[in-house]
Amino acid sequence: MPKYLFRAKLTVDGLKGLRAEGAIARREVIERMVQSVGGRLESVYWAFGEDDVYVTADLPGNTAAAAIGMTTTAAGGVRTSTVVLLTADEVDEATRQQVEYRALGA
Repeated sequence: MPKYLFRAKLTVDGLKGLRAEGAIARREVIERMVQSVGGRLESVYWAFGEDDVYVTADLPGNTAAAAIGMTTTAAGGVRTSTVVLLTADEVDEATRQQVEYRALGA
């Protein structure tokens, strides 16, 4: 199953909700959400910096990842961005692919 990294920035309402519910309760909500689209939650980390929450999950594909991103952002508590993560094997496979390309101005 493909692996995804979700980066989330809490809104003011999201931060208020986190303070009221607690991080453990929110992790449980995230786990149920990931399972609802046929995925498996790998990790949830809260952080300092540009993003507030990092979630890694194995999901059936891009549509499941898009559904999670759209649903959570539309709810208003967070703004998310999604990164597709590749294994070393996938990167090696990509480097072996023949790609036709001409550099700009060449």
